Amino acid sequence: MPVITFANTKGGAGKTTAALLLATELARGGARVTVLDADPQAWITGWAQTGAAPRNIEVVSAVTAASIQGHLAEARRVSDYIIIDLPGARDTLLANALGFSDHVVIPIQGCAMDAKGGAQVLELLMRLEKSAGIRIPHSVLLTRVNSLVTTRALQMVKTLLAERQVRVLDTPIVERAAFRDIFDCGGLLQDMDAQRVSNLDKALENARLFAEEIRTLVPYRGARGQMRRAA
Repeated sequence: MPVITFANTKGGAGKTTAALLLATELARGGARVTVLDADPQAWITGWAQTGAAPRNIEVVSAVTAASIQGHLAEARRVSDYIIIDLPGARDTLLANALGFSDHVVIPIQGCAMDAKGGAQVLELLMRLEKSAGIRIPHSVLLTRVNSLVTTRALQMVKTLLAERQVRVLDTPIVERAAFRDIFDCGGLLQDMDAQRVSNLDKALENARLFAEEIRTLVPYRGARGQMRRAA
């Protein structure tokens, strides 16, 4: 069962929003999804506690470096996909989670601080490959993108990633009201009222395309994957 980890050592990069959008879209397609909520802010745990979460999404809260392996072992028995939402920190939990991952998604906004936090994750991935021979597929996800304007900072981030030959997902997460409101409303984007949430149709399409791209990169294997431990 694929493990998809969202990581950036800087908080506020859009990790949690992207992780929840992926989880809900996978669940909407019929997959059994477990989210390991390791973020101290516990936004996904709060979303689940609204009572409107789909039955095929399980959220495990308060995940730590010491507990993550046990949580993964349990989740693999009952899930088609496992999603890990990490805190914005460079610590043992980050290293452990990366080592267990089948794919790492690195959300980055178009700003220097986000790019630096993402670079730290990329450096750790390279270190794992060089020192332990563990090559973990990974992609950068551009988040909170303005649908009308490409800022100079965002263009600089894109150029830097291209120079380093880092895969950037074709589908960015655009800044949408629905992506903020889902944490309070609970449930799926499809449960929202289009009369009250602006551009809901565009948010739905954005989330769908993002999830489809991830599913293409990380297809459900239908068999228990082998866990890898970070050195």
